[in-house]
Amino acid sequence: MNLSLKLKLFTAILIGLCFSVSIAELERFEHPAKADGSLSVLVVGDWGRKGNYNQSQVALQMGKTGEKSDIDFIISTGDNFYEDGLTGVDDPAFEESFSNIYTAPSLQKQWYTVLGNHDYRGDVLAQINPILTKKDRRWLCLRSYILNAEIVEFFFVDTTPFRDKYFTETDHTYDWRGVLPRKEYLSNLLKDVDSALSESSARWKIVVGHHTMRSAGQHGNTVELVAKLLPILQANNVDLYINGHDHCLQHISSPDSPLQFLTSGGGSKAWRGDVSWWDPKEMKLYYDGQGFMTLQITLNEIDVVFYDIIGNVLHKWSVTKQVYAAE
Repeated sequence: MNLSLKLKLFTAILIGLCFSVSIAELERFEHPAKADGSLSVLVVGDWGRKGNYNQSQVALQMGKTGEKSDIDFIISTGDNFYEDGLTGVDDPAFEESFSNIYTAPSLQKQWYTVLGNHDYRGDVLAQINPILTKKDRRWLCLRSYILNAEIVEFFFVDTTPFRDKYFTETDHTYDWRGVLPRKEYLSNLLKDVDSALSESSARWKIVVGHHTMRSAGQHGNTVELVAKLLPILQANNVDLYINGHDHCLQHISSPDSPLQFLTSGGGSKAWRGDVSWWDPKEMKLYYDGQGFMTLQITLNEIDVVFYDIIGNVLHKWSVTKQVYAAE
């Protein structure tokens, strides 16, 4: 093999390696904090029902609370379009369940969104297509990604492929394009999340996924996440795990670490009427109804507030971190 051919081969291999690394890493986005360094975030999940099941009423109250809290952006915990996701980028459900519902001035901020299991029943590639952002500039939805907001980093994780039952049930069809082979997909995702968390120097680390990890609601604990993702969160000192999936509002504290489990899945259909017993020392809130939550984040404190559909405060919780001179 002559020198020229060797150089070309080496260059091709190098480019291939660089490309492999780049596609394995989680995509990163930046969102500035306020001038004083603080951040205000609204979180809602399980909402996309074309305004039905009180979705419009929840949206109205979100707008009022968002204005009072001067929110910087909104997080959606998934199940964005019921019952079976979007049929394509031209599906009118996008406007009917999103653009035409969240019309308040305070909600015209960036939405950072994850996919839920109902979204996977439709055209997943449509929901993560940049064409939707052209339709509504607020929309950002990817499988897994990182949002750096200065004092805090949010790690959005695609939790639906973790659930074994979705790959065997016959009642529904799921769009697994981009996920198969599943074992490799999950292995790479777990490695990427672990690496990103361990390398993060953010003051606060918050992980967002659709599925419950700890829950007293209808779906209960997601055993696959408890087995595979929870140890990574605990090892990397994650502060909050935020999810939807159960159509309720919920706060469970961890018995063996500072990690808190927050459910905001009350964006529309709720009132399922079932709750499993949970140790009251850990269960700080369980509300079987519609609503949402806010996060007020500063360098040394996070304040969590849960609201019902008419704006009543259901629960407040705060956590602080000592600020040292070296910081």
